[in-house]
Amino acid sequence: MKVAEAPVSHLSHFECSGCHRVFERELLPSFCEDCHAPLLARYGFLTGIEQPAFHISHESMWRYFRLLPLSAPRHIVSLGEGLTPVISLDRLGPVLGIEHLWIKDESLNPTGSFKARGLSMAVSMVRQAGKTHCVVPTAGNAGGALSAYCAKAGIKATVIMPRHTPEVFKKECEYFGAELILVDGLIDKCGWLAREMKEKHGYVDISTMKEPFRLEGKKTMGFEIAEQFAGKLPDVIVYPCGGGTGLIGIWKAFMEWRELGWLEGPLPKMIAVQAANCAPVVQSFHLGKTDQAFRPSIANGLAVPTPFAKKMILDILHESKGGALAVEDQDMIEGVKKLAKYEGLFVAPEGGALIAALPQLLDQKLIQQDDTVLLINTGSAYKYLENMP
Repeated sequence: MKVAEAPVSHLSHFECSGCHRVFERELLPSFCEDCHAPLLARYGFLTGIEQPAFHISHESMWRYFRLLPLSAPRHIVSLGEGLTPVISLDRLGPVLGIEHLWIKDESLNPTGSFKARGLSMAVSMVRQAGKTHCVVPTAGNAGGALSAYCAKAGIKATVIMPRHTPEVFKKECEYFGAELILVDGLIDKCGWLAREMKEKHGYVDISTMKEPFRLEGKKTMGFEIAEQFAGKLPDVIVYPCGGGTGLIGIWKAFMEWRELGWLEGPLPKMIAVQAANCAPVVQSFHLGKTDQAFRPSIANGLAVPTPFAKKMILDILHESKGGALAVEDQDMIEGVKKLAKYEGLFVAPEGGALIAALPQLLDQKLIQQDDTVLLINTGSAYKYLENMP
C-alpha cells in the first residue's frame, strides 16, 4: 500500500534510562556507555495531538507514525505488522476460574511473532540512516524477522543463534538471504559475537534493548491494547518475559498516552512469566539476585540469561504492583494443549507458559477471579513443532 506523507514524528530526544543523560536526536544511537543502560525515545507533546487524527493512512502499526521515531513515512519498511486481535477466551476462562480472560495473539504478525514490530521499526531506521548491514543475536524469532525486513529493505543481515534452535528458524533466515551463524550455548554467547562483529565490521547491532528502536515498534502493542479496550485497560497483563522489550514497550505506551491525556484510571498490574530453566527476572524480583546456571528451554524466547534491560523490567513490575513467576517446560506444553483444545489457538510455548502460570497467580492473589486479565501470546506454535512432544 502506498503511504501518504504525514507530519514529522514528534520525537524530541533520547534519554538514558539509568543516569537520565539526554542525547540529541540522532539517526542511530545505541545505548548509554557511561552507565551501560538502554536509551529511551522521548517525544514532544507540547503542541498536543488529537487522538482521532494522529494516524497516517497505513493498515499496520505505522498508523501511530507521529508517536514513532522515523522522520518520514517514505522510509517505512513494512510487511503489514501490528493490528493483531484481542480474543476472548470465553471457554477456557471459566475452566481456569477467571471470568474475563483475553489474549492478544501476536502470532498473526509477519514471520509469525511479535518480533515483526520491533524489526520493522529498527530496519526502517537503518534504511533511513543509509546503513547497509545489520547483525542480531537471537533465540529464533528475531532472526527470522530481521532477515525478512532486511530482505524487503535491500539490506544485508547476519543472524547469530544457538545451535539447538529448531531448524525452521534457521531455514527462514536462509530463505530470506541472511548470513546464519550458529553458536554453542544460549543467546548471551550470540550477543558477545554480535558485539565483536559490530566493532570489527561496523555492522548495525540490533541486539535487544541495545538500540532504542525495537522498543518503539513493540510499544505499539500498548497503543493497540488501549484502543481495543476503549481506554479502560485490563486489570492485569501477563507477559512471557525473555529480554522484556515487549513488557517495557507496553508500559511505555501507556505512559505516553497518559501524558497525552488519552488514558485515565489505574494502569494494569504487569506480570512477567519465565521458564524455570532460565528465570533471571523471577530470581531477581524475589531474591534480589540470580543464583543458578541457566539451561535451554522449549520456549526459546524465554532462554535469556542476562537481559540487558533487567532493571527496567523489575522497576515496571514493582511500579505496577505486579509480579514474576516461573513455570516448567512440561507445564508450558500443557498450556499450549489447553488453548488449542478449548479455544482453537495454537500458540508458542511462551504463550502456553501464561496458561500454566494462571493457577499460581490465582493462588498468590496476584489476580482475582473477576479481574480482566490479558495474556500476550508472542508467537506461533508451528515453528516449534520439531521440539514439542
